[in-house]
Amino acid sequence: MAETTYLEAIRQALFEEMERDPNVFILGEDIGVYGGAFKVTEGLLAKFGEQRVIDTPISEAAIVGAAAGAAHMGMRPVCEMQFIDFISCAYDMLTNYVATARYRAFLPCPIVVRGPSGGYVRGGPFHSQNPEAAFLHTPGLKIVYPATASDAKGLLKAAIRDDDPVLYFEHKYLYRRIKEELPEGDHVVPIGKARLAREGRDLSIITYAATVWKALEAAEQLEKEDGLSVEVLDLRSLLPMDDEAIIATAKKTNRVMIVHEDTRTGGVAGEVTARLNEHAFEWLDAPILRVTAADVPLPYAPPLEDYVLPQTSDIVTVARRLAAY
Repeated sequence: MAETTYLEAIRQALFEEMERDPNVFILGEDIGVYGGAFKVTEGLLAKFGEQRVIDTPISEAAIVGAAAGAAHMGMRPVCEMQFIDFISCAYDMLTNYVATARYRAFLPCPIVVRGPSGGYVRGGPFHSQNPEAAFLHTPGLKIVYPATASDAKGLLKAAIRDDDPVLYFEHKYLYRRIKEELPEGDHVVPIGKARLAREGRDLSIITYAATVWKALEAAEQLEKEDGLSVEVLDLRSLLPMDDEAIIATAKKTNRVMIVHEDTRTGGVAGEVTARLNEHAFEWLDAPILRVTAADVPLPYAPPLEDYVLPQTSDIVTVARRLAAY
């Protein structure tokens, strides 16, 4: 089989789900005629028509609100945020309405909100954000953030079929850089299950999204230069989180570091650390360490962006400190 890019895997998931279920439709800014800002939805308008591929006004709150209404009536909408940064414009709709609709009024709300996330692309502070932690403590939502093409396809299919609202973050740095052969057939990845990206014995790196690849690079370097066996756990699902896998890797290696591209304060790393302290403290031989972005808006200047975002060298440095503890 030919290798498929991360971006094409997302398009395949949308195409297959729209073919499978006539209730699935997509809506967002410039997704139809233009094919999306990154061409993720290119070709879908010609195949499914303007009733199922809907270009919307520039209003994220309206996009999510319209999707919620359609979901209440039995449809399965997939909303695209042109850049995930602007999901903040729909924060009220997502947290106060969509996330609570089932609890408050027994209204089903099976919507997916997806969009390009993350940095490493010189996009500056308004086109490089990772806002996943802003939604992490909102009951009623699910959050996924794939790192591989296979997971990009499988998790999107799972999200579309899920009966609860799902925020689907897709990393634009990975769109055309990551390729792999996809599994044949109806490939669906269950939400809530982590993926062991690399087995190891000496320490564990827990991560997700683009920093999975930074962690794997660091693990290779640490093995060659230091003889360290590093395990890499890809969370891929942030809400719900796979506690079993997180605890298992901590018990196995006894040393844990958490890496993510989002800013440090209030990030996913803090939540993972708390869960490990509660459930695996007696197995830890060292403090849990973090490698994250700095608590600043992401600079546009390339040298400053490189300084602010986690790099492979940062992971290697902290891993060596953890191993020597």
